[in-house]
Amino acid sequence: MIQRRLNRRLTRLLKDNPAVALIGPRQVGKTTLALEIAKAQPSLYLDLERPADLAKLQDPELFLSRHQDKLVILDEVHRAPELFQPLRGIIDEGRRKGRRGGQFLFLGSASIDLLKQSSETLAGRIAFAELHPLDALEVEQHDDSPHRLDRLWLRGGFPDSYLAGDDEANSDWRLDFIRTYLERDVPQLGPRIPAETLRRFWTMLAHGQGGQLNASRLAVGLGVSGQTVGRYLDLLVDLLLVRRLAPWTANVGKRLVKSPKVYVRDSGLTHALLGIEALDDLMGHPVVGPSWEGFVIENILSATRRNVHAYYYRTSAGAEIDLVLALRPDRLWAVEVKRTLSPSVGKGFLNACEDIGADRRFIVYPGSIPFPVGHETTAVPLTYLMNELTG
Repeated sequence: MIQRRLNRRLTRLLKDNPAVALIGPRQVGKTTLALEIAKAQPSLYLDLERPADLAKLQDPELFLSRHQDKLVILDEVHRAPELFQPLRGIIDEGRRKGRRGGQFLFLGSASIDLLKQSSETLAGRIAFAELHPLDALEVEQHDDSPHRLDRLWLRGGFPDSYLAGDDEANSDWRLDFIRTYLERDVPQLGPRIPAETLRRFWTMLAHGQGGQLNASRLAVGLGVSGQTVGRYLDLLVDLLLVRRLAPWTANVGKRLVKSPKVYVRDSGLTHALLGIEALDDLMGHPVVGPSWEGFVIENILSATRRNVHAYYYRTSAGAEIDLVLALRPDRLWAVEVKRTLSPSVGKGFLNACEDIGADRRFIVYPGSIPFPVGHETTAVPLTYLMNELTG
């Protein structure tokens, strides 16, 4: 089993907070991580998608009163939002008895609903953590193959996808994952969206990986309104399957592009939506550059702390930074992503760094050794920059 880097932080959060919400898409490893943490203490696990477990909580105060000394893990808790109100009373009673933390661990795969429902009811009692798919640092600890990064890029970071025995099993897993979301999970969340329509939309986003959002063009392609496109996008963002990367909009005296960029978050799903099964097919596909860019950005963001904010920067004159990391209000890192072993600094990147006053400048490339490329910029491997952020 691949050790997840979030284990340590999640353990700390549970020590300091009576309730912790662990969010992440389906099959990303939330349950596995929760059960691993549960081994260290008395625990109770309930899966709220199972009618038998849900029935136990018809009277939550009565049922949970018999498990006051345990960490209660509630999986897919966003399917039972009515639980948060009685859980608040249980948490407060535990506090009065001197229990500081570790009462509840909530697992959920729909971020906005879970965040809204829990934060409103459990304000001051709950902390949040997001489990990303496997990233390059986690895989590095498990696999010493020189091709592990390409494997992760091609297959994506969902554990069952990355660890599949062969390419055919891997491809089948990703296609089944997409089908399950479209045919089962989305309808269960409430929106009545035809599965084929949402699949076309998701595929269109994959074709435009890393491009600026053009809702009108997408609407024409789907035969729906721009408002409907916004609703579809909100849903996929909420399910943690798509990322909207906001533009950097500080006043720098330039005409800035203000539309967000959109990425399918997991590179393996990007490739599955586009019918790409092998690395050779990917290398010859038009999406190869944007796919690598999205893969690098997701890995970097998986390594950032919660108080780090991410943007991109682009002016109408062509100055551009793929990723701007605001580590503090007064400290900015500029990151360019290039799929070449001989990266160089472009004029657009240099001008953009001057515009925002970047403190550090990086080009992430697929090599293994960091080296300076001039203009205060360093070309670095992906894991080097991730270690800089986690260190």
